[in-house]
Amino acid sequence: MRASFIFSEVLTGLRRNVTMTIAMILTTAISLGLFGSGLLVVQMAGKTQQIFLDRVEVQIFLTDDISTSDPGCEGEICKTLRTELDETPSVVSVEYLNRDDAVKDATERVFKDQPELAALVSPDSFPASFKVKLSDPERFGVINEKFGTRPGVESVLNQRELVERLFSVLNGVRNAAFAIAIVQAVAAILLIANMVQIAAFTRRTEVGIMRLVGATRWYTQLPFLLEAVVAALVGAVLAIVGLFTAKNMFIDDVLADVYEANIVARISNSDVLFVSPVLVLVGVGMAAVTAYVTLRLYVRE
Repeated sequence: MRASFIFSEVLTGLRRNVTMTIAMILTTAISLGLFGSGLLVVQMAGKTQQIFLDRVEVQIFLTDDISTSDPGCEGEICKTLRTELDETPSVVSVEYLNRDDAVKDATERVFKDQPELAALVSPDSFPASFKVKLSDPERFGVINEKFGTRPGVESVLNQRELVERLFSVLNGVRNAAFAIAIVQAVAAILLIANMVQIAAFTRRTEVGIMRLVGATRWYTQLPFLLEAVVAALVGAVLAIVGLFTAKNMFIDDVLADVYEANIVARISNSDVLFVSPVLVLVGVGMAAVTAYVTLRLYVRE
């Protein structure tokens, strides 16, 4: 099998069906770009989840009578709770916040950039509480079961539940990207099948002559398969370039403030590089399998 002949046939086929080839390249690029975006969102969600889980605390709010009468946590109920929290396995640290501490935390941290809301905060707005840092956030259930119904405890807040709500939004964005990518992939597969059939039809005379002089079926059909692979490879490269461009020219600017606040993990160029081989393999594999199946089903001579 002469490689020069195969390559010349591939180039000829791509030139003859240039509009179909361009349509397939663009459709493949869009499909792989959306698929890559979904993979990047998955990576970002994983890193962001770790950031938040490292910060997750369990907060035990105390009743009004303790919040009012025991600001220094010197009473028997408050001291007992603190001692038992310190002795609980997987508890890393325990911090007591009286009402004044809670007001200071709200005005200086939570409402730092919202002075109009900070002005409305008063000591009566917040109960005293324990902030409990766990070595394993999954151990929240132990804290809730042991202390949730104790005298002096009003309620137990697990910040992990808030984090999971945030990630439900990220998961929705990821699922939407994957859903659109699947639709585009179906369109790309149909275009590949059409391109292969049209290419084989326009060169049916040459293929027939080659078969008459002894060429194998694989030898005559390989150029059609390679045409689809080359077009998909170009589409994958365009998708990767598009991801780099979108990341550096748009995403970084749009999410700059969020990155600075460390609310979500930063998408880096290395993340795009990490998913790039996956996009190439998926694009080339999809094109090769589709072309092969099409040739076996529709091109029998």
